[in-house]
Amino acid sequence: MRAIFVALVALALVGCPGRPCPSQPFADAESALDAYRDMRRPARVIRAEARVDRRDPEGRIRGTVLMFIARPDRVRFDAMTQFGPAAVLTSDGDRFALMDLRENHFYEGPTCPANIERLLGLRFSSTEVTRLLLGETPRIEAEHRTIRCDGATYRVELTAADGRRQELDLELREGDELVPPEAQRMRLKRSEVFSADGQTEWRVTYDEYRFIEDPDDTQSPRRGVVLPFRVRFEDPRRDIDTLVRFSSIDLNVEIPAGAFRQETRPGLEVHPVTCD
Repeated sequence: MRAIFVALVALALVGCPGRPCPSQPFADAESALDAYRDMRRPARVIRAEARVDRRDPEGRIRGTVLMFIARPDRVRFDAMTQFGPAAVLTSDGDRFALMDLRENHFYEGPTCPANIERLLGLRFSSTEVTRLLLGETPRIEAEHRTIRCDGATYRVELTAADGRRQELDLELREGDELVPPEAQRMRLKRSEVFSADGQTEWRVTYDEYRFIEDPDDTQSPRRGVVLPFRVRFEDPRRDIDTLVRFSSIDLNVEIPAGAFRQETRPGLEVHPVTCD
């Protein structure tokens, strides 16, 4: 009995062996990134509902947000209360508008990271926000790229001319260890950017992926794409932590006319905004 107990303890300490890297891994980082981008192409438009929990130095905000997102850069976010929208942000890629019904303000101007940040707390362009919520990531301009595999996860590292770095972790689908690179399916688990001195500038983690059918696909069964239902954005320098947990996502739905533009309402104070 004692020998069996010792063996069980040893097994617990060692743990189960991890999944192996593929027998035919990607040879270079750019090929892996291109393959991952191609896997996301079916996701052109999403309609979604999510719970957003944002913490920053001013406090904590939690609530339900209804979303329309269309590639490459059109977004609409309705921050809801039990009585209806409290704030609505829209961008058609060029024109930004934010209707704040709590304070009776209407902000309008060009689309840029500074204006997107007004509601979301994410200092990204509308194109970058679209990619982020579709399971992709903003990427730094890199002059050097490397890739390695560890435990069925590819680690891609991008290095910019100024010394900034970005790490992307692409997890291989279980069962794809023996297929060639062009048949391997991946899920982005983490994207993190570091300053030249090694400090984290921002980090996005993705989890709880689910398969969403593409209603435009005529095959049976329909094809689609896996999308993350949990996206967490962290900016340690500004002490911002935003968690998005999707409750529903519909793929490639029809976009209502005028969904990405809005006009002010009577009684709202209008504020032109710039990108400074």
